[in-house]
Formats: sequence, C-alpha cells, structure tokens
Amino acid sequence: MQSARPQTGIPADDRETADIESSSDDYARRFSGPSGAWMLAVQEHGFLDLLSGHPGITVLDVGGGHGQLALPLARGGWPVTVVASDPSCRHRIEAAVKAGLLRFVVGDLLRLPFPDQSFDTVVSVRMLTHCRRWEEFVGELCRVARRAVIVDYPTSESANRIAPALFGAKRKLEGNTRLWRLFRHREVEEAFTAAGFAVAGRRPQFFLPMVAHRILRLLPVSKALEDAAAALGLTRRWGSPVILEARRSAATRQAADP
Repeated sequence: MQSARPQTGIPADDRETADIESSSDDYARRFSGPSGAWMLAVQEHGFLDLLSGHPGITVLDVGGGHGQLALPLARGGWPVTVVASDPSCRHRIEAAVKAGLLRFVVGDLLRLPFPDQSFDTVVSVRMLTHCRRWEEFVGELCRVARRAVIVDYPTSESANRIAPALFGAKRKLEGNTRLWRLFRHREVEEAFTAAGFAVAGRRPQFFLPMVAHRILRLLPVSKALEDAAAALGLTRRWGSPVILEARRSAATRQAADP
C-alpha cells in the first residue's frame, strides 16, 4: 500500500500536530524497560479486546504513527490505515507500510481527508489529552466512523487527579514533558453525543497514575498494586486512563443510509 500525499493549502497554525511527538523515538523511550512494556501491553489489550468480535473490519488509526495499535491490528488481519499530521510520523511504522501491512496517509487531523463513514471503526490513542481543540477532534473521528470510535483519555475522576502534583517529577524523568488535559467523563460523553454517538462502555486501565509506575520502575510491585486495586474494585471506580467505546446511534445510521 502506498502512502498518500499530504493535503495542501491548510495554515500550519490551524493544524493539530500532537501526534508528531508521540510518534517519535524519543517518546517511545518513555516506555522502555519492563514497566513501560507492561503498561503498553495493558492498553493494547484493552483496545484489541473491543475489536476482537469484529474481525476484518476496516480501521482508521488517527495519530497512530507510534504503532501501538496499528502494528498489532495489522498483524491480526485488520485492514488498517494510519493518518498522521506530518510525514515524519511514518518513521516507526515504516517497515509495515513498505511491506503493505498498513496504509499511511498524511492530512489535517481536524479535517480528515476521507468521506463520511469511510471506516468501520476509528481508533485513537495518546491524542485526546494533548489536543487543543479536542471537541472538534472527537467530531471528526465520529464523522468518518461507520460503526464505532474508540479513544483513551485521562480523567480527573480518579487517582489521576494527583498527577499535576507529579508534573515536576514527570518532567525530570522525561525531560520534555508536554502539558496535558484531564477530563470529566460527562464532558467526553457530551462531545460524542453531539456527534451522534452513544457511549457503549468505559474501561479504566490503572488505579495509580502511569507516571507513578514509571518512577517506581519495579514491575512486580506495580503489578501487585494494580492487581490488588482491581480486586478491590478501585480501578473500575477510579482508574485512568479510560478506554472509551462510542457507537453510532441508529438515528444517524438511518440518516446516512436512507
């Protein structure tokens, strides 16, 4: 599969480019080591489990140049397209693109270069929390999705509310930490409702903030703490980040397919 040429005529300062950093080798190093690999695996499993009942459907991964979802999805047989804001985001999935396992397209993430309902399911990880115009981003994900949209976001309705207090330690650990946004569940749900989608479910991932596990760097301890929190129901009630699945409502399906 060949990569598409980037769109032209769009002002640079009007584009959403949060995926450039998250698709870089430097960002990937934040998840190096056993603890980082474990956290990525937990998130990957959460997304793939939601798609496991729909083999072979078309998937658009928005801002997925990091390959966290695109690569396992492609290896699992899903037809995957990755759309990114810049050609540099292709770097970490270059081999898979050249091998024809997935398609890579460059375009404006707030004006996706696809017709309405072009893909069965649209996924996006690591993006919502860094998007300046996140409501528009949600609306655009929904526009091109025929069936469902799956995203992740950190929530303030969790132990993650202490994450801002850990910002200094996080910056010291990473060196180039970006600011991020914590969401309330209701505001995310309202954004999807406005786009004609209904929330089908939420899957909280970790009870403790992910940065705490990265600072700790003791995988057995992290797993024990998270297993205990899950057994006590704490993760289900106060976990973060949350993987959210939203599905197109019957009314918007009928309007699009009279």
